[in-house]
Amino acid sequence: MKPLRTLLLILAALMGSTPAWAHPAPFSYLDVRIGAAELSGKLVVHTIDAAHELNLAAPEALHDGSVVTAHAAALARLLAGRLELLADGHALAWSMTGARALPGLDAVEVTWRAPATRVPGRLTINVLLFPYDPNHQTFVNVYERDALARQEVLTRDRTRVDFFTGTSQGKFAVLTNFVQSGIHHIAIGPDHILFIVGLLLLGGSIPRLLAIVTAFTLGHSVTLALATLNVLQPPASIIEPAIALSIVYVGADNLLIGNRGRDIRPWVALAFGLVHGFGFASVLRETGLPDGALGLSLFSFNVGVEIGQAAIVISVASALAFIRKKNATAAHRLATAGSVIVMLAGAFWFFERVG
Repeated sequence: MKPLRTLLLILAALMGSTPAWAHPAPFSYLDVRIGAAELSGKLVVHTIDAAHELNLAAPEALHDGSVVTAHAAALARLLAGRLELLADGHALAWSMTGARALPGLDAVEVTWRAPATRVPGRLTINVLLFPYDPNHQTFVNVYERDALARQEVLTRDRTRVDFFTGTSQGKFAVLTNFVQSGIHHIAIGPDHILFIVGLLLLGGSIPRLLAIVTAFTLGHSVTLALATLNVLQPPASIIEPAIALSIVYVGADNLLIGNRGRDIRPWVALAFGLVHGFGFASVLRETGLPDGALGLSLFSFNVGVEIGQAAIVISVASALAFIRKKNATAAHRLATAGSVIVMLAGAFWFFERVG
């Protein structure tokens, strides 16, 4: 990343005669070093961005070290509100320790530090330095034990990144964060919920329901791992409509199963679980996988998915069993109506996703 940073800044310098309204280098660079008792680093910003925010008429004025020193306090106040560091969810108060001009690169370099009582398990970096420029990017380097551990590019649409350290606190943070992420994904995923509900509408014995749930778990666990490890990654344009079709199929299968006289729901759950696993993987990748704890993050996310899934299965299966015990006719009608709703919802999502 350092050679890339130098190259881009040199290119920016070569384009220095470009008018301010045609920003030659809409990017900044943030280095974060994690130490035992503090975080520290550097922040390099382009003179055009700094001059714009400091209301300076000429960005070239910041080529002068005395001008940078005179505006250092104002620049520190500006950046303090746009760079947020959190250690295990708690905000760290960072402060500028120095500022200098980089006239050959049309940039200003700021050094900073943030005291910390210990090495955090999870470090969250939230950056939106120059909102006035929709194309602005911030290149982030995170160093742990003086080794480059993570590189990210943050933009207006993606302002946050989580970094998990290689400590025991970091591994625990990975576990808790990805379990919560798995539960959250199930909770906010109506297509996954409706697929599971559709599989449960016809009821059945406890062994039969366990077979259905286990088959779905096995299916999505396989493809979740394959996609996360970059072995197989079908495009979302195929997976998302396929998930919708799986819901249509479950609803239709429920309506037709009486005519066939056999229950193939475990096989349906297994086959379409493979499809849903790719959907889970897309969310997991967006969360940001820690390179040093890839297996743990994958396992933790899967555990979270299973917890969310178990909550749905227990509540829905219990409610349907209660209704079936009290009134078998009402339970049959509910299963029929529910299957129609499942099928229609799946069809709606299918046409929405291919449109």
